[in-house]
Amino acid sequence: MPGCAEAGEFRAPVSRRALNEYRWFCLPHVREYNASWDYYKGMGPDEIEANLRADTSWQRPTWPLGRLGGNSRIDPTLLRDPLGILRDTPLHAQRAKPPERHEPPPELRAALDVLDLGWPLDQALLRARYKTLAKQLHPDVTGGDRGAEDRFKDVNRAYSLLRQRLAAPATGDSRPASAAE
Repeated sequence: MPGCAEAGEFRAPVSRRALNEYRWFCLPHVREYNASWDYYKGMGPDEIEANLRADTSWQRPTWPLGRLGGNSRIDPTLLRDPLGILRDTPLHAQRAKPPERHEPPPELRAALDVLDLGWPLDQALLRARYKTLAKQLHPDVTGGDRGAEDRFKDVNRAYSLLRQRLAAPATGDSRPASAAE
């Protein structure tokens, strides 16, 4: 700084066009220089936006995904996964998709028969059927009929089992496609 007797120990860039060229100042003068320096001074809004976008990628060129050979699909047979690490990826899921079963798993057949439902089953259908049966068999409606009360207990147990199975299915290929989504 003209007229300053102190040594210039602190550097500051010359301009935004020459960020690697420096002027050397003493501490009070570098503070004054930095306080008055505006990197974006003289730039229009479009130039500022372009500059900010370039800074988000560290001034490196970018391009949209899927270009430069990225459109080609990977052949699933080329990927071997002996440890099962990629088992849950979409690529392996389509290859190892279990065959769709149209009969209920053995442990759920009795519960489905109690509720008079078919397989595959979804939450909405199960809940609607349960509500219908609960309204018909509730002790307040049946006037304390023992047969209806026992059937109501069976309906509650069956509903609980099926709801639990649809909410958190066991591993295996017996769950319906609607519960997997």
